[in-house]
Amino acid sequence: MGKRTAVVLESNNLVADVCGANDANLKELEALFGRRVLSRGNEVHIETENPTERELFSSVLRELEGMARRGQNPGPAVIRSLYRSLRTNEDASVELLRSKCITVPGGFGVVYPKGAAQAAFIEGLDTKDMSFCVGPAGTGKTFLAVAHALSKVLARERRKLILTRPVVEAGESLGFLPGDLTQKISPYLRPLYDAMESLVPAEVIARMDENRMIEVAPLAYMRGRSLRDCYVILDEAQNTTREQMKMFLTRLGEGSTAVITGDITQIDLPKSHQSGLIHALEILSGIEEIHFSHFAGRDVVRSGLVRKIVHAYEAE
Repeated sequence: MGKRTAVVLESNNLVADVCGANDANLKELEALFGRRVLSRGNEVHIETENPTERELFSSVLRELEGMARRGQNPGPAVIRSLYRSLRTNEDASVELLRSKCITVPGGFGVVYPKGAAQAAFIEGLDTKDMSFCVGPAGTGKTFLAVAHALSKVLARERRKLILTRPVVEAGESLGFLPGDLTQKISPYLRPLYDAMESLVPAEVIARMDENRMIEVAPLAYMRGRSLRDCYVILDEAQNTTREQMKMFLTRLGEGSTAVITGDITQIDLPKSHQSGLIHALEILSGIEEIHFSHFAGRDVVRSGLVRKIVHAYEAE
């Protein structure tokens, strides 16, 4: 048996949060360090004689303890991010993980980043009026955008939330959908409403709809508008054309915030059309007033299985 290093937690009440449900966090630490990790009372041990590993392990545990003390419930995704950042001395990433969160008035709780990429995205949302976020499914880009939008609209810092996306089916045609314009486009915007429903009670969403604080706007109908004092989310932006993206970006008026999210590996446009998202990333990258976040397969937080699926497609 190798030499053990023990990190003593301040309170037994924090042990469960640090170790995770069914010791999921300890299992993640074992996988990252390649060493046996176990808990005894309010102590967490790692079996290693390597002083660098022992110091890194202690640093990760101290950060997890601090998060638990602040009310966060850190999981394996946070541990992977902490491990990478601390091992490579990326102090700025660790500080963002410590400090960044989104508070939604009347919501179910505070939204904490699940990794350094998410923390950097929240930083961009807090400091810039326009943010692009590109990454594979399951990285939390749409969820964080909706959370930040609700925090601003419900705090009356923005007048309304506008949800839009290009109406492009993923490889199949749904034909003519019944109902009015809102009912026709609602199936396409369902992921945004799913995010809202996980953040605030249904009655809050109903009240926002009733007070016209949420607007569903098909991208094709945005031409000619000037959006002032709004929070606008363009989802699935990889399916915009170059012309649609330019039209959307030039709609923004005084006091508005725009978040553009998309996954450039899942483009459903005809082969003859270039994605407006890819084009925008190429020509706007030098504008300091715009924030750009790029998530990768390692940033997937939806589930371990989804992360492995994304990795498999990236490898191919």
